[in-house]
Amino acid sequence: MGHTRILIDTDPGVDDALAILMAHRQADVVGLTIAAGNVGLAHTTANALKLVETMGASTPVFAGCAGPLLARPPQDAAFVHGLDGFGDIGYTPSARRAEIEPAALAILRLAREHAGKLVIVTLAPLTNLALALRLDPELPSRVARLVVMGGAVTGRGNTSVAAEFNIGFDPEAASIVFSAWPQIELVDWELTMRHGIGFDTIARWCAADDPRARFFDAISRKTRAWSQARGRRHLMLADPLAMAVALQPELVTRAQEHHVEIALHGVARGATLVDWENRSGKAPNARIVSDVDQARFEALAASAFGTD
Repeated sequence: MGHTRILIDTDPGVDDALAILMAHRQADVVGLTIAAGNVGLAHTTANALKLVETMGASTPVFAGCAGPLLARPPQDAAFVHGLDGFGDIGYTPSARRAEIEPAALAILRLAREHAGKLVIVTLAPLTNLALALRLDPELPSRVARLVVMGGAVTGRGNTSVAAEFNIGFDPEAASIVFSAWPQIELVDWELTMRHGIGFDTIARWCAADDPRARFFDAISRKTRAWSQARGRRHLMLADPLAMAVALQPELVTRAQEHHVEIALHGVARGATLVDWENRSGKAPNARIVSDVDQARFEALAASAFGTD
């Protein structure tokens, strides 16, 4: 276990699961704060609790917002992850329970307890973090790094024409975070598309004689089949890629700093608008990861299953 202290805001989700497994192998995970996103909050919370149990960890789980701040929830991603978010394998629910403390309050408390050292990694819509920011605008000053999986920096969305899922699910929350946070390390969907992992490699990981590997093999079968049916040669693992950047910043081989804001209206709602030419004169608020060392990313992901 490393010395990095990580708080993961997540909506598990198959790729969230792998990211959470990676973090527990490499760092000190102080908590999982849970949002609705890939599927509803009851499922994402249950999935997080099951994952903690499967790892034999004692990580606290804090349930958060059951929908976006303002709008009605858009379509979830159950068609990719399964109706329960974990491939509909019918797992026995964990005997564990979520903490009583709501996610947004847990974010604020843990940021105080680990002031200046905490790395927050968001793998979900930004609803919980936006709520925490509204409660305490000084939050960014206590956080060492914020790594966000979200956005499509040139507008090649995966939810709408221009929007990526996490940002598109709750654009108002994303706007609050991007407006308030001085520097976000952004791992977007387009980077994910350039750094997929081959299905043979995933199958090799899943064959490891390890309970984490067996569990991930089961919950990811539906997602892998869905991806292969669409002719993809690689599995797109957005959340593990963001976690890799959080755990090993040195695997980033290229990054660009620009101002990013969130479109809230019209056909571009949920789009991440990057000021590529610095026309606005606004200070950069995002370090956009443009490339990573693929071999190091894959080695870090493989470590989740005890294969390092």
